[in-house]
Amino acid sequence: MAIDVDTLQKLRTPMEVPPLDLSWLNLNDGHTYGLRAKPGKRGLTLDEIEIGPPGEVPEQSDNRSIRVRGSHPRPEAPRVPGSYVGRADVYSENARLLYEEAVQRQWSSATDIPWNELQPLPDDIERAMCQLCTFLTEVEFIAGDTPGQWLPKINSEHHETKLFLLTQIMDEARHLDVFRKRAFANGGGLLSSLPQDGLRVIIEAKDFTEMSAIMHVAAEGFVQSLFRMGEYIGQNDAEKRIFRMCGQDESRHLGFGVMHLKYVMDNEPWRREEIHHYLDRVETTLAPDPTDDPVSFALFEALAILMGGGIKNIDSGINMSMQVQKKRVNEYMHRLNVAGLGDRRERMNPMLKQFLDN
Repeated sequence: MAIDVDTLQKLRTPMEVPPLDLSWLNLNDGHTYGLRAKPGKRGLTLDEIEIGPPGEVPEQSDNRSIRVRGSHPRPEAPRVPGSYVGRADVYSENARLLYEEAVQRQWSSATDIPWNELQPLPDDIERAMCQLCTFLTEVEFIAGDTPGQWLPKINSEHHETKLFLLTQIMDEARHLDVFRKRAFANGGGLLSSLPQDGLRVIIEAKDFTEMSAIMHVAAEGFVQSLFRMGEYIGQNDAEKRIFRMCGQDESRHLGFGVMHLKYVMDNEPWRREEIHHYLDRVETTLAPDPTDDPVSFALFEALAILMGGGIKNIDSGINMSMQVQKKRVNEYMHRLNVAGLGDRRERMNPMLKQFLDN
């Protein structure tokens, strides 16, 4: 195909070099240029690079663009609507450490679980495990979807929180994947979907601290107790490994939530009643009344079968499950004490409060 004459003439004409600006070469004088980050014992982590002015997390920020902390602003940069400007809105002192741990401790549900250890189980045990896996698959879907909603709303000045939440999304994706695999790997499959009211409370939160208090501190704390039980209710090395690895991840999510709540209580104590209101809502979903909705009791029954070693020993399993509930509630209260909300003891939902130690 022939090239038209005008195009050919343009190709033959020497290209005109646009004028160079190079003003960016003079940026950073006396600001960050010359600051050298050096690897520490754990490598070049966030702690090592957050030095000088870029390492200082502002209490308030007027940065409404996507400019990263430490870079020079551009006056024509467009605003990003809805981003938080206060440090206490989203910050947690341990976010950097938790992010570094998360990226170093990723695992694969395909290759790090000894699936060949699965053996046929009695029908009641297999169904109970599959009911538990169905519940956990649903829970982990919400636990992954929810942080994703908040990423665009977090100011770029607080990138540590963004980075941590991204690792949580990956963790939760792996969890829902591994529990779904376990449900199908031994012939049982997914069983009954459970009531969704508790999950709606998590994903419908309207404020970051509301979301974190409900999901990280309360809901995931109760799920963590299930993971810790895994060493006992797991019927084989594959199941025990699943619960152990998921519990390792869940500890990070809990750690972020507790320390974020503590930061809020230390710096914005006037928000105490607001946070108690959030906890009032989530506690109602953590202590359902089986007389109102018998289907919600399916998880408790499945745990009782697993802990008792079969439906024939369900009475023993129920007693053991009640002890686990006691442990869950007291661990929840301990986290609130650490966060500075020890007065929660007096106003906890009665269905949960009955399990508290004196």
